[in-house]
Amino acid sequence: MTWGRTDQPASPKAGSRRWLAAIAVLASFALFGLTGCTGEPPVSTVPADSSEPGERQSGSSTAETLVRYGFYAYFEPVSALADGQNDQHSEHDASGNGQRPSDRGGHIGYEADLLSAIEAMDGFGLRFVRSPITEWPGIWLMAASDSFDMTGGGITALDSRTRDADGATVIAFTEPHIEFRQSLLVRSADAERIRSHGDLRATDRVGVLTGTTGEARLLQLLGITDDGRLAPGTRVHMPAGVVLVGDDGRHSITAAGASADLAHRTRIEPPDPNLPDVVYPGQSAGEQELLDALSRGDVDAIAGGAIGNAAAAFDSDGEFAVTALDEAVEHGGFAIDAANAELHSAINTAVAWLTDNGRIGITDWLADNTVFATRARQWQPSG
Repeated sequence: MTWGRTDQPASPKAGSRRWLAAIAVLASFALFGLTGCTGEPPVSTVPADSSEPGERQSGSSTAETLVRYGFYAYFEPVSALADGQNDQHSEHDASGNGQRPSDRGGHIGYEADLLSAIEAMDGFGLRFVRSPITEWPGIWLMAASDSFDMTGGGITALDSRTRDADGATVIAFTEPHIEFRQSLLVRSADAERIRSHGDLRATDRVGVLTGTTGEARLLQLLGITDDGRLAPGTRVHMPAGVVLVGDDGRHSITAAGASADLAHRTRIEPPDPNLPDVVYPGQSAGEQELLDALSRGDVDAIAGGAIGNAAAAFDSDGEFAVTALDEAVEHGGFAIDAANAELHSAINTAVAWLTDNGRIGITDWLADNTVFATRARQWQPSG
């Protein structure tokens, strides 16, 4: 399965061709179907719809349960907010049900069509009241808040992301519907030199976004963290000064969060002088700021998902290249309040049907973005 971001394709068909072209960038890795990206830019949060969870609606042959769903707004083609500039489906979505993006909260992309297909399953009785979320860190925990019943947007399902700050399990992830892998985006002139993470030198600077699996996996691969704990001697630069990591195991950075005193990190100097610095130039403008930094030479690589990086390489007219495809596979799903076992079970049932138990994924959707709508029409309600 594959996914990443896109920039203003001219039409639905052009968008699909563009993404298939981005997938072709990864063909040189002999990779088909196992790719990923988690470099989502943090901004701010838009409040959810005020509809009450579990509210039954009439007016159709089947009463509907409203599910307050928060979707990440900046992760095309997986999940995005249509705004007239980045709407890869033009006026209509690709689910085959004739909805405009405005009919479903402006939600477009792979997960948008997956949810629309769930709504179209005869007798299933779920309708998603969709609200965009523009802040990435902790988006999974919002499913246990008073605002949402479920969140999504290309979220890697991790056990560490199921617990709140007090360590209580508040989130349950659904069965995966997508797979991710990490990579490096480099300038094409450096592609032969930086073929793997091990090729990064002390003079290199690697850009990442906070709170992503791209960051967490890079730190792990470089040996800067072990099970999330920062190695002693690591120097973490903050706006107010430098935090020197001791050997007490108190400081950590994971995909689920970081030690409170490291929340606003701007640079990491590893204890091994042969390793590159890790920097955070995307704090205000997200991924685009990272890409600009790579183009200017302020960073030598961007650690992020393979398809997002492949899309950036495709857009760069040869300036950038994707290297260092990670062997580790991440699995993404929807986050649901752990107390809502009924909704969790229902979404698992629907996802299993629509993906044919994992046989249909985003590569199939890119080739035919009505694939989930077709599966929905084949659903036969029990009883």
